[in-house]
Amino acid sequence: MSANYTQDKAAAGPELPYRVPAARPSRLNPKSWTWKTWTGIAVALILIIVAAAVGGVLGARANAYPDYSKLNYSLQDTYSGDNFFSQFNYFTGYDPTHGFVHYVDSPTAVSENLTLMSNTTTSSATSLSTSGTAILRVDTADQNATTGRRSVRITSKKAYNTGLFIFDIVHSPYGCATWPSVWMTDVSNWPLNGEIDVVEAVNMGNMGNQVTLHTTKGCEIGKNRKRKQTGTALNYNCYNGTDSNAGCGVSGPTNTFGAAYNALGGGVYALELRSAGIRVWSFPRSNIPSDITSKSPDPSTWGTALADFPNLECDISSHFKNQTIVVDIDLCGDWAGQPSVFNADAQCTGTCSDWVADKASSFDQAYWEFGGFWTYTATAA
Repeated sequence: MSANYTQDKAAAGPELPYRVPAARPSRLNPKSWTWKTWTGIAVALILIIVAAAVGGVLGARANAYPDYSKLNYSLQDTYSGDNFFSQFNYFTGYDPTHGFVHYVDSPTAVSENLTLMSNTTTSSATSLSTSGTAILRVDTADQNATTGRRSVRITSKKAYNTGLFIFDIVHSPYGCATWPSVWMTDVSNWPLNGEIDVVEAVNMGNMGNQVTLHTTKGCEIGKNRKRKQTGTALNYNCYNGTDSNAGCGVSGPTNTFGAAYNALGGGVYALELRSAGIRVWSFPRSNIPSDITSKSPDPSTWGTALADFPNLECDISSHFKNQTIVVDIDLCGDWAGQPSVFNADAQCTGTCSDWVADKASSFDQAYWEFGGFWTYTATAA
């Protein structure tokens, strides 16, 4: 060891003992956390809890579905055979939907063969009735219907709050300017007690049937709600004050109305109106459930409906009351008469009103033919 090293060490003073550096506090040790850390953790936990709760609520909401438990249905009323038309009143007033049409009374309809009973169907289809079919048609005789063409609108004398309704349809009307429908409503209190369009289409009817509800405020079919239906939802707010009274509709396949439907021999539409919801089924002639033909219908065995309006955001019982059965063939009007709708069919040219006035022969397929209607009342199974 050199003398210089010894002198330098002495000059530096006494040597201090070696100390191990203190360990840095671990971030995983709660004792070392500041109040900011604790606050951040508390906020994160609150957000997680809220998110889980919201997710649970939304999940439960999306999966909510009414109890369509089985009901026993017994036959209540039969609209068939010679008593078909006697159970309806003929509407003769101004068309509320602004059609280019004259609805005629019973004597006029009978004298001009706009309503009649037939012992045979107009096609090869076999109806459910054994006593003929009922026909309602548009006039084809007037060659210059400059103020509108004659047609028919009938309303059942009896009204219903709930029930199962079977409509045997042998032929559905179609043709440019036509707006046919089978529907239910309280005519004198529309829209207070609601409207159910069971079968409805316009013009050539090649877009299929549209099932629609129209109501006062407070009835919606949530877009993200669970529904069991084969049809395509079109709108979700049933309130008649939205979307120009479009209602909440469901569209069926193209063969549920018009020429394609008639080619199948028509079929049966079934409407179930109950507090749990409103459902509509469409059965082609070749696939009508045997319990319908035997007059002992059981919707719980029919499978998925064409249209399903569950009682989730719409109190069905309060929005649909005193429902009468209405059948008509309107001409032009607020839907079929819109230029964008009328001219959407390549066959329908010019204006709707001119077509109605000048083309009498084009209405040869504008007729309803029914095997009959049957209404059923329910009791708990």
